[in-house]
Amino acid sequence: MLKALFSLPRSVWLLGLISLVNDSASEMMYPLIPLYLSGVLMAGPRVLGLIEGIAEAVASLLKLWAGVMVDRSGRSKPWIVGGYGIAGLARPTIAFVGSWPLLLVLRVADRIGKAVRTAPRDALLAANIAPGQRGLAFGLHRAMDNSGAVIGPLLAWALLAHGAPLQKVFLWALLPGLACLALTTAVRDAPPPAAPPPAFSWVLADLPVPLRRYLVVVALFTLGNSSNMFLFLRARQLGMAEAQVPLLWASVSAVAALFSVPLSGLSDRLGRVRLLVTGYLAYAVFYVGMAVWAEPGWRLYALFGLYGIFMAATEGVERALMADLAPPAQRGTAFGWLNLVMGAMLLPASLLFGWLWEGLSSTIAFGFSAGCALAAALLLTAWVRPGTRMH
Repeated sequence: MLKALFSLPRSVWLLGLISLVNDSASEMMYPLIPLYLSGVLMAGPRVLGLIEGIAEAVASLLKLWAGVMVDRSGRSKPWIVGGYGIAGLARPTIAFVGSWPLLLVLRVADRIGKAVRTAPRDALLAANIAPGQRGLAFGLHRAMDNSGAVIGPLLAWALLAHGAPLQKVFLWALLPGLACLALTTAVRDAPPPAAPPPAFSWVLADLPVPLRRYLVVVALFTLGNSSNMFLFLRARQLGMAEAQVPLLWASVSAVAALFSVPLSGLSDRLGRVRLLVTGYLAYAVFYVGMAVWAEPGWRLYALFGLYGIFMAATEGVERALMADLAPPAQRGTAFGWLNLVMGAMLLPASLLFGWLWEGLSSTIAFGFSAGCALAAALLLTAWVRPGTRMH
């Protein structure tokens, strides 16, 4: 495993390092935004669902557009540099927000930054690795990304533990954001594919049938995969101290970072579908546990550790599967569609989750999400060639 890891191209490691530094900035703030929203801006779960849903939905079309433009131009670097730059400047500006509509504007800007960089980055990764190493390479990228998601919450916890207000924590996120932007200047574009991409189609007629089926499965799963910020809100509802919430999220990212490489690498041998189904089942168990079993202490940390396993088994594998299914000349478009589906479905997912929570109960909201994960696992198994190595 170590020999295979160190044989990966320089570009894979560089993109992983960029994600590590970026996530150390974004994850300093991410677990604290729902606390800032409820404790300072005096808004509840429905507003949280509205903000996160709109932010992702507005950005989702840009994800597809950026992917299509990469295929047309053969260049990924400008989108990567621009995307990290927009997000790096938008995030710390939240420190000056005094109302939730302004928070919405900055969350939209942050998501736009992610939108214009994600498909180009994934397409560049796929272009630089052999098919038999895709799981390993995407797993390494996710492991480094999640390592940053450990560092960020730990920095936030240290600042909060020393009495820093939430606004000051947000301002500190500017430093790693600027460092990330500097690193992107070292990215090199891959040579464009020899064959030009076919004409773009909004009905996906130019994409392979297995890829289209996979997108349907992703849409069903994402309908139950609302914003993670509801998890932080649930932790606070159960009695978790404010300063402990970043530590809880750091534990998730630590587990994901530890297991991303071995689980994603395992998909190169056992098949992507098997790993994704395992991840979906772990997600369902986690959400049921959050509904009926969670309480502050070891139970909550154990459940969030399981959530880390879900992330490790799916984040890299879902991208490796998309790289397997996409023709080389349409990788940017394919990753754009993947990110579009995930982003667009987050709006109804977050609105529905917030409505179920406030209108009925948190138990029903978490139960609905678990049901979507189980349904997606069944559909994936029955519809997307189960048990095969998808390349």
